[in-house]
Amino acid sequence: MVDIVIIDKDTLRALGLKYLIDRFFEAKSHVVSSVADVDVNELSAGTLFFTTPQCYIVAQDFFIPRRSRTIIITNENVVDAETLNPKLDENSIIQRLEEILADHNTDRESRSNGLSQREIDVLRLVAMGYINKEIADRLSISVNTVLTHRKNITAKLGIRSVSGLGVYAMMNGYICESDLRR
Repeated sequence: MVDIVIIDKDTLRALGLKYLIDRFFEAKSHVVSSVADVDVNELSAGTLFFTTPQCYIVAQDFFIPRRSRTIIITNENVVDAETLNPKLDENSIIQRLEEILADHNTDRESRSNGLSQREIDVLRLVAMGYINKEIADRLSISVNTVLTHRKNITAKLGIRSVSGLGVYAMMNGYICESDLRR
């Protein structure tokens, strides 16, 4: 199941998109009016973001590290960005959403190097500076399960150090600079 966050001040447009996503796709979607309302700690590494050009410009620090997972709702062509045209008819919008979700699933599978979604969640938290107990608490799993996931991540990626995992997570879009603990 794909997590989707729709960030749009236009409530009617946002709820319409949420309705189409919830009705036709296996996805869990949420509507918020600004990036400030997004709790990044509650998001999975594969969360998709739908937003307007205005919101994207205002919150570039949030979106640029997540640009591979951001879809801009506009009828204009945008260089190097996925778009969804809100002026299309319903069937065309559903078809475009199918394309976006299929591309996203393919990208996620190719990026993950065989990591499961739970291993990606553990990787994100390790890279963000959390210790095993904190990771276990955040994900509602045991510390032994965290250790098993970490062992599998190390085996699959061949990266042993926390700093190396952090670099890998940043380079693959699992975290961004603002996610790091200070």
